[in-house]
Amino acid sequence: MPAVQRKEERLEARVTASQKRLIERAAALRGTSVTEFVVASAQEAATSTIKDSKVLHLGDQASRVFVDAILSPPAPNEAARAAAERYRKNVVGR
Repeated sequence: MPAVQRKEERLEARVTASQKRLIERAAALRGTSVTEFVVASAQEAATSTIKDSKVLHLGDQASRVFVDAILSPPAPNEAARAAAERYRKNVVGR
C-alpha cells in the first residue's frame, strides 16, 4: 500500500463570483469538494501542459522533410568530419 503523502503546501486564488459558482457546480457534478475538484483539475492541466511542451508537432510538409532527412541523411561535410575527429580524440580516446 503506498504511503499517504501529507498535504503541507497551500495554493490561493482569487476568482469572480461567476467563476466560483461554475467551479462549485462542476465539483458537485463530480461528487467532490471544491478543493478536490480544483486540485485535480489543476494537476490534469499541468500534466497535459508539460506533456504538450515535450511533443513536436509537424505539418505534412515538415513531416516529410524530417522523415526524408532521417532516412536519407546527407553525407557529412568537412565541419562534421572535423567535429567527429575532435570527439574521437577528446572523448573516446581517453
